[in-house]
Amino acid sequence: MGGVEKSTSKELYGYAPEQFKKYNSRMWVALFLFALLYCFLYSGRLNISTAIPMMEEEMGWTTGQLGILSSILFWTYGFGHLVNGRLGEIFGIKRFIVAGIILSALTNICISFQSSLVVICILWGFNGYFQSMLWSPGMAYIAAWWPGAKRGFATGFCNASSSLGTAAAWLAVTLAFAIAPNMGWRAAFSLPTVLMFAAMLVFLIFAKGKPEDVGLPPYKEEKVREAHEDELVKVVEEKGKLYPYVYLFSQWRFFIWCLIVAGSNLSRYGLLTWMPKYYVSVRGIDLKAGIVGLVMLPLGMALGTWLVPWLSDRLTPYNRLPVVIACAILSACTVFIFPNIESQTGAAAVLFVAGFFIYAINGLVWAFATDIGGRVFAGTAAGVLDWAAYMGAAVQAVFFGFILQDDKWNVLFVVITTVCVLVAVFAFIATRGRKGSTSLK
Repeated sequence: MGGVEKSTSKELYGYAPEQFKKYNSRMWVALFLFALLYCFLYSGRLNISTAIPMMEEEMGWTTGQLGILSSILFWTYGFGHLVNGRLGEIFGIKRFIVAGIILSALTNICISFQSSLVVICILWGFNGYFQSMLWSPGMAYIAAWWPGAKRGFATGFCNASSSLGTAAAWLAVTLAFAIAPNMGWRAAFSLPTVLMFAAMLVFLIFAKGKPEDVGLPPYKEEKVREAHEDELVKVVEEKGKLYPYVYLFSQWRFFIWCLIVAGSNLSRYGLLTWMPKYYVSVRGIDLKAGIVGLVMLPLGMALGTWLVPWLSDRLTPYNRLPVVIACAILSACTVFIFPNIESQTGAAAVLFVAGFFIYAINGLVWAFATDIGGRVFAGTAAGVLDWAAYMGAAVQAVFFGFILQDDKWNVLFVVITTVCVLVAVFAFIATRGRKGSTSLK
């Protein structure tokens, strides 16, 4: 698929033909580099979900304690995004991204040498903050290169890399256990960092922050988006560099999107965090034997979060809420029926479908962040939305951690189903009274 829509190909986004050829190739390079980097970032975040059963067995820690440990990253990651999206835009996107992945990798290595749960909790909290230095500045990075008409595809592609990163993290940890069985759970926090450092070096060497860094002027947008960005530029110039927060929260639909992504992430991490334990505790399958079924969940997420936002570019580029409604309803249906599927193949297939629609909602959220923030403060908008997302993730970690101490797995599936229904309701409310089909507000 090409880098531009037919309707804008004649304009070449304001470039002369030779300039456009250079821009188009660099636009794709920017996308692939950030997607690669973010894919391997998860080796230092979701490694804990695969390590939890072994930590419980080796250290004698309870599911509730480990639920608190897991939730700490969500809190620090979420609140980190509140500031890092804007700080990345103010002080430099690329340096924020590179620093974040280096610090996260080093923190994971430090955890592998610890035996105190308190110390590990503190380090895991720092890891959450360091990991928050990538995604929201990364959305500003994507907005700098990709025009609004294609950002559903671009943000979805990057979000898909995070789901592939989930699968890569689970496989990397499984491989780490096989390579260094004597290290126990500690291998999950040390060996996978090799992937993080390798991806960081590639990004550091080849990534360019914006078209101006390769001798090109900024690309030109279509009229609606150009007018919107002009308004945002004026907001920052007249009100100051921190006013984008006021601007965003003054719009009630933005607040609704925060609720949508919080519910979506509660559902997403409710499955990602606890499915490994579910396979061990309920289905009686060890992680090595059940890894293929488990990997179907993030693979479904990867496909859904790439395909659905891309389709929204074509079908509803200015209002992605109807697509959210459809995905939320289908998510609720699949999660509800999953525990009743006895066949391992059938369960894996249903997990794939559930992941597809749940994470498609997240992909739509990041497209919306670049819609409302444009090139001016897409990182700020993404940061606030990611804060909301990980408040949902943090709540599920603590709540489900204590609920599952008593093996109340039915509660997990009922809660996630209910939350998906509520996401559909929130999205429906936000569709009421919109100004028009070409409004970005």
